[in-house]
Amino acid sequence: MSVPVLDDAQRAEGLRRMKIFATGLLVALAIVFVFSFALQERYPWLQYVRAAAEGGMVGALADWFAVTALFKHPMGVKIPHTAIIPRKKDQIGASLGQFVESNFLSEEVITQKLGSMELAQKAGAWLERPESATRVATEGSAAIRGILRVLDDEAVKTVLESMFRRHVVDPPWGPPMGRVAERVFEEGHHHQLVNLVVDSVNDWVAANPDVISELVAQRSPSWVPSFVDDLVGDRVQVEVGRFLRAVQEDQNHELRRALDNYLKGLARDLQEDPAVMAKADAIKEQVLDDPRVQQLITQTWATIKDALTTAVDDPDSELTRNFKAAVQDFGHRLATDPELAEKVNTWIADAAGYLVKTYSSDIAAVITETVEHWDAQETSEKIELQVGKDLQFIRINGTVVGSLAGLAIFTVAHAVFG
Repeated sequence: MSVPVLDDAQRAEGLRRMKIFATGLLVALAIVFVFSFALQERYPWLQYVRAAAEGGMVGALADWFAVTALFKHPMGVKIPHTAIIPRKKDQIGASLGQFVESNFLSEEVITQKLGSMELAQKAGAWLERPESATRVATEGSAAIRGILRVLDDEAVKTVLESMFRRHVVDPPWGPPMGRVAERVFEEGHHHQLVNLVVDSVNDWVAANPDVISELVAQRSPSWVPSFVDDLVGDRVQVEVGRFLRAVQEDQNHELRRALDNYLKGLARDLQEDPAVMAKADAIKEQVLDDPRVQQLITQTWATIKDALTTAVDDPDSELTRNFKAAVQDFGHRLATDPELAEKVNTWIADAAGYLVKTYSSDIAAVITETVEHWDAQETSEKIELQVGKDLQFIRINGTVVGSLAGLAIFTVAHAVFG
């Protein structure tokens, strides 16, 4: 059952009423005492009333002094050991901070509490609802828009260029390219590319027979008859076609073996031969220093920014739809997959435990430092406002108990001594 939480105004009103009631009870007993004391000779039974009223006044005054001494000097008189809370404010703050740290900011307490709450399942059930996914997408879009608005475009471009140069341009390309190529060539993944090149060349030669004849005619002496050039051209055409078909059909052809040996040697040289590595880096520098490449890098951020801005502003964009679907899917998995939920719950508990273990002293110090910065009178008023109403019951109970005690003492004494 939840306890109703009162605001400061309600607490102040309740405290005021209780003070009036407790003080009124003391005044009432004082009036009863005066009349009973004055009339006890005429009406002997009023002696018992006087004794009860006298004891009640003593109890009421004693408890009034005790309760008041907690928060202030009674009647403004600086009696020793009064105004305890204003004087001990800093010690109270330190003790309160230590109490909270020891009993509430404990790794065991936090981990056990979070482990029993099934946060992952509850979060999953919430996330898989369409309206929840829409809300997450809306808040995420607002966050992205805010980030894009705050970021300085020139600074981002500078960072991108710096990262590109540091991670792409500056590192040598020879050894990593050589390692990748060596593995590709060793596993034979390049054979399909060789087949494609041979097939393309063979098809081109078959489709362009006149090209070879023209090349032969251009390079033969002028005194050679043209029919000889044609015969030589046709022969070259036939031999080239035969050679290409042999390469196509024989996977162990000497050209293929020579090409494999060359490529493997190139991969090895890229890793070991300084001259080859230098050539690879020179080619890299030549390509990447091209102004068009630099312009492409600088335009990357503008493209990304425009794409993100357009996507987040459109609730029906593909990005938004995919994000909502991903949120709902993740929520469904959290709600229905016990293993995943257990992992998430464990992660949350471990993370919270780590934070508490690491920063519990800092968190508790907030309480101590906050109380230290409070004014002494303000502190006293704050605490009295929280517990003062209940403390007034001490005054009331003291009045009742004092009355009963005074009556009992007088009765016993009268019975014994007459």
